[in-house]
Amino acid sequence: MRSYAIGDIHGHLDLLLHAHDLIAEDRRQTGDHDAPVIHLGDYVDRGPECRGVVDHLATGTARGENWITLKGNHDRMFTRFLRDPFEPEEGLRTELSWLHPRIGGAATLASYGVRNAADRPLTPVHQEAIEAVPQSHRAFLDARPTWHQRGDCVFVHAGIRPGIPMQAQHETDLVWIRSGFLEDMRDHGFLVVHGHTALDRATHYGNRLNIDSSAAYGGPLTAVVIEDRDVWLLTDRGREPLQP
Repeated sequence: MRSYAIGDIHGHLDLLLHAHDLIAEDRRQTGDHDAPVIHLGDYVDRGPECRGVVDHLATGTARGENWITLKGNHDRMFTRFLRDPFEPEEGLRTELSWLHPRIGGAATLASYGVRNAADRPLTPVHQEAIEAVPQSHRAFLDARPTWHQRGDCVFVHAGIRPGIPMQAQHETDLVWIRSGFLEDMRDHGFLVVHGHTALDRATHYGNRLNIDSSAAYGGPLTAVVIEDRDVWLLTDRGREPLQP
């Protein structure tokens, strides 16, 4: 069973298009046009073309591309801000907010034409955001699932709470978890394919595969192909094995 997966995008449309090109080339090499492309979330924040990324994914999904687009914590913060900018985010430290420079929400709003959001009063910024962000984009992000199981893999943005059945997992864990998951080396009964925790390069830990290669911070965007539990990076040179 073959699946493709793409890590955290963070508003880098050029990197996303290149990742799709790498997948298209691998499809040509294998002749397999049925395997889904699973995007692991964090489509917005920090990068320059957040609106373009959301539009590309929403448009492609609507026309029937075989894509699965999961929800990341940044996607949830974005739609939560649009709903109520004062609503607390359960996974975010209390001294931070979505518009804090470390989080990058202002870059998302700038891509929709709302300028200098982090430097102005919250109420007018929120009103401008409501007017600027298409309802179709809000609906698309709100409707994203938080995990997907295919064969021997579970795909999720941040990770899972070990020992808890997938149907009983809490959404906040699925989009935010680090502690309690990253250091857990048990076999979960499936390979957990995730992002959220930025690394220099994709890394296979045996029981989990982290493909967040720091696109948000100037790194590459990782695309992989997974066959059962075997993993290859997709590069301009073709497949490169990625092993524990």
